[in-house]
Amino acid sequence: MDDGQNAFTTRGRRLALIIAAVGLFWIGVTWAGARFGWSANTRLLLDLAALAGFGLAMWQTINLWRARRNDKG
Repeated sequence: MDDGQNAFTTRGRRLALIIAAVGLFWIGVTWAGARFGWSANTRLLLDLAALAGFGLAMWQTINLWRARRNDKG
C-alpha cells in the first residue's frame, strides 16, 4: 500500500470510531435520561448533540469520498 492509501485507510478507521462513539453516546444518554428522569429539555439537548455528531460524521464521510474520487484521477 502506498502512503496515500494508508492515509485514506486511517481516515476511514477514525470515521468509523467517531460513528460508533456517537452511537454509543446516544444510546447511553437515552438510557440515562429514562433511568434518572431527566427533563425533556435535557434529553432534547443531548439528542441534538448526538445529531450534530452524526452530521459531522456525514460531512467527514463525504469529504473522504471526494478525496478518494479525486485521487483516482
